[in-house]
Amino acid sequence: MTSFNTATGPGRGTWISVATITLLAIAIAIANLGFPPDSALHVPDYAVALLGKFLCYAMLAVSLNLVWGYCGILSLGHSAFFALGGYAMGMYLMRQIGTRGVYGNPVLPDFMVFLNYKELPWFWYGFDQFWFAALMAMFVPGLLAFVFGWLAFRSRVSGVYLSIITQAMTYALLLAFFRNDMGFGGNNGLTDFKDILGFDIQTRETRAALFATSAIFLCLFLVITALVTRSRFGKLMIATRDAESRTRFLGYRPEKVKLFVWTLSAVMAGIAGALYVPQVGIINPGEFAPANSIEVVIWTAVGGRGTIIGPVIGAFLVNGGKSWFTGLFPEVWLFVLGALFVLTTLFLPKGVIGTLREGWIAKRGIRTSKHLEDGELALPKPQPQAAE
Repeated sequence: MTSFNTATGPGRGTWISVATITLLAIAIAIANLGFPPDSALHVPDYAVALLGKFLCYAMLAVSLNLVWGYCGILSLGHSAFFALGGYAMGMYLMRQIGTRGVYGNPVLPDFMVFLNYKELPWFWYGFDQFWFAALMAMFVPGLLAFVFGWLAFRSRVSGVYLSIITQAMTYALLLAFFRNDMGFGGNNGLTDFKDILGFDIQTRETRAALFATSAIFLCLFLVITALVTRSRFGKLMIATRDAESRTRFLGYRPEKVKLFVWTLSAVMAGIAGALYVPQVGIINPGEFAPANSIEVVIWTAVGGRGTIIGPVIGAFLVNGGKSWFTGLFPEVWLFVLGALFVLTTLFLPKGVIGTLREGWIAKRGIRTSKHLEDGELALPKPQPQAAE
């Protein structure tokens, strides 16, 4: 396949979104650290932790949007990549506990001492170094996605069949990580973290720094999404989504397009998981649950798949509603979530942002063809390729 150069950079809307997120993150961090708790301008610690978690969820939704919104791959297993990134960071945090654990073992985490491990498993080596854990948080999800995608896309598995096997993948990992003999803490997972990069993980300053780091990476993900989707390669992504057979007929290799985007999306999800774990203080097999992946689909659909900022809006709206409902009416939240997805599908098929954009276009009197409204772009002219 020919190389693809970026045709245009991120648009004005992307930069506005990035600037807004950055300013809000700075304001929240200042309000948390710079004002006393009795001040009306103070943002409490629990709110910073909650918003930091939402930022990680937004990153996960952005990663799903890249493959679903722009490439037509509906993944019901993205929580697997998120959880793998989280486990990589959790292993690093466990190695930092040392003699401060319940059993005081300088090498083995408490759960290994409890389960009578005699030595550290080989796959835990290196996780005492932050750089290695950060690398594994990207490499492991990326490798799994590459192998899975190479097998699936070469076999031309698509549509509902691909969605089903992605769900089977994350369910298989869920069952595997529940086992105590896997060496990842079994049902209890990894928890009781003490510090990160030498800083106490429970202090306000560290939590504010983690919150700000999450905001920075979310902005980076938005810029990456804009760069990829607005490039020549992005035109091929949308062409693969809208007319895969035609794209192949014109001489392109849709499976290569899918594989690249799928792997990139998994790496992004892994980074989101790595930032999530130190903020919530635990990672366990429940993060692999297929229901979590379905929730990510709902966030993206509500916000507007195929838009840059839509998944972020959806993640904050749905998870904000979840926090409110589960606090007051926990027994009805699942019904609300299901109704939200049905109503979005019926009345807001393009999500909140997509619907607002259509309304703005109509108000401005801008007339576009149906193809442009659906996001279908002209294919770049295929270049001669050497015989394989």
